[in-house]
Amino acid sequence: MKNEIVNNQDLRIGLSIPPSGFKSYEDASIYVDSAINAGLDHLITADHVSFRGGQGIDGLTLVSWLAGLQPSLDVYVGVYLLALRHPVVVARQISTLCDLSPGKLTFGVGIGGEDRNEMRAVEIDPATRGKRTDEALKILRSLLGGETVDYSGEFYSVPSVSIRPTPSSPVPITIGGRSDAAIERTGKLGDGWLASWCSPERFQNGVLKSQDVAEECGRTDVKWRHGYQIWVGFGDSPKEGKEVLGPAMERFYGTSFSFFEKYSPVGSPSEIADWLKPFIESGAKDLNIAPIASSPKETISGMAELRKILVS
Repeated sequence: MKNEIVNNQDLRIGLSIPPSGFKSYEDASIYVDSAINAGLDHLITADHVSFRGGQGIDGLTLVSWLAGLQPSLDVYVGVYLLALRHPVVVARQISTLCDLSPGKLTFGVGIGGEDRNEMRAVEIDPATRGKRTDEALKILRSLLGGETVDYSGEFYSVPSVSIRPTPSSPVPITIGGRSDAAIERTGKLGDGWLASWCSPERFQNGVLKSQDVAEECGRTDVKWRHGYQIWVGFGDSPKEGKEVLGPAMERFYGTSFSFFEKYSPVGSPSEIADWLKPFIESGAKDLNIAPIASSPKETISGMAELRKILVS
């Protein structure tokens, strides 16, 4: 199967919320307004229940609030730990959000696992998270598609349940993860692979593989929404970009920047754009970016220039 090159007019550039979150309503409003003024397409948040000592943000709650704060921006959960919740409850949350903000949500799903205690906290065996996610995705997609679901599986029992109203616009469900299993899951149950920490070659192969799997499963009408999720460091030079990005990532992840450096572009917007273009050429329609610069103003101006270069 030949890969389809993306028309850059279909490309969306998303801005992650700050790594430390928002300090106040005013802080959030300024950040969101800055994203609009920069011409960006959507806001992104991660999702955790109780991560590494209790940290985290409920992804659906936050994007619902952001959608109400600024209706002109799309929102993206990247990624939601679906295995930690019951899919019927998640379907209701998504239905409510889509009823109030139709067509705004892209729902990324991942299996997590970086902190096994997070899963044990809600009585989930970490070893089952992949199978649970697959089962939950099947139920969720059916409910959001307007079906009445009568299902009994290994992990979930859903006795003749419907969720109304059905979203007026289909909700793209992307699958996050680096593994071959994530790529397979994308083909079987997703609308796009949300990749991270990989080379352009790996991304291209994953995109092609996921689409081949979809065709093998009889899914020939998927409106693909592949994406790439990444941290970047803006500076007048790669050295300056690395000097701001490295410490920020080390604080967030609690490990050396050397672990991420290979897949974390730094420098001017033009240099970062050149690094990202192979992913776009391989099928990425969404770039979910966590930008770091020496000041909030430079962060947003860097994102604005990056979008200007890439979306042409």
